[in-house]
Amino acid sequence: MPYVNIKITNEDVTPEKKAALIKGATQLLVDVLGKNPATTVVVIDEVDTDNWGIGGETVTKRRKEGK
Repeated sequence: MPYVNIKITNEDVTPEKKAALIKGATQLLVDVLGKNPATTVVVIDEVDTDNWGIGGETVTKRRKEGK
């Protein structure tokens, strides 16, 4: 049973976009590894930009600075 965990910032991710991520990740495992889509689990974790850091800065700060 494949398990995929997608972590994204919680910025304008619609239910439709989440559904597309789940469908796409599932299909990728089917296409590349021949996995059964019925037993493939995909979880999306949305992380607040204050809780995600890159290069020693929060994503919130980086977004404000245009990085």
